[in-house]
Amino acid sequence: MALKGQVPEKSKEAARGLVRAVVDEIMERLEQDLRRAVTGALNKKAHSVTPNLQGTDWKRTINKNLKNYDYKSKRILPEKFYFFERRRKSKEWAIILDIDQSGSMADSIIYSSVMGAVFASMPALDTHVVVFDTEVVDLTEVVRNDPVDMLFGIQLGGGTDINKSVRYCSQFIENPQKTIFILISDLFEGGVEAGLLRQLAAMKESGVKCMSILALSDRGKPSYDEQLGRKIANLGIPSFACSPDKLPELVESAIKGYDMLSLSEKIGR
Repeated sequence: MALKGQVPEKSKEAARGLVRAVVDEIMERLEQDLRRAVTGALNKKAHSVTPNLQGTDWKRTINKNLKNYDYKSKRILPEKFYFFERRRKSKEWAIILDIDQSGSMADSIIYSSVMGAVFASMPALDTHVVVFDTEVVDLTEVVRNDPVDMLFGIQLGGGTDINKSVRYCSQFIENPQKTIFILISDLFEGGVEAGLLRQLAAMKESGVKCMSILALSDRGKPSYDEQLGRKIANLGIPSFACSPDKLPELVESAIKGYDMLSLSEKIGR
């Protein structure tokens, strides 16, 4: 990825083939567990639909509770109410991946692109994939078509303006309670740190499930800005590193509404 600009034109197809082989291997490793985790979490949510008066199936409720008719008060005393099953929306959750494309994040970018491709292929998820250095690039449509094309669109290196990227990603938040925002960065901020913290705090307070992944790789503890990591954690937003095999549990837990700070202690390393 770092040398792709120096690959001769005649060798680019061979390079793409190599990248394709790596992506396919990672996709095979992650896809099944990610799909199972997301689908399981969504189905569990669907089975606990909040009852409402408008959705009451009165005919069935009355028929099922006729045995509980109270002759003294001349009323049916229902033991259970029945409701019409509501159709599930095609896009139930929004997932926003905001990915730092600095050189130190190369491994994380590869796994993130695969993760984005899996999410984008799931009808229940409205997935957005954004990469940034000092500028912000929206690669949502690219990753929906082919994660390899996304990787070839990455420009490793350069400065970092996390604040600008978070501000850009905010436009995709329509239903905060059903949005997961994942910042993938080592947190070496070159932009306005105070602005970044304000935006993250506003996201969290609105109900967005926010998390900061310092590294997404099989390597050891990453190098990152520990001071900014602590400030973000103080907002109630966990900052941690995890290996790709922990991703399914992480996303499933976010959808189910588990406490992400407690989860970071369990999953992070």
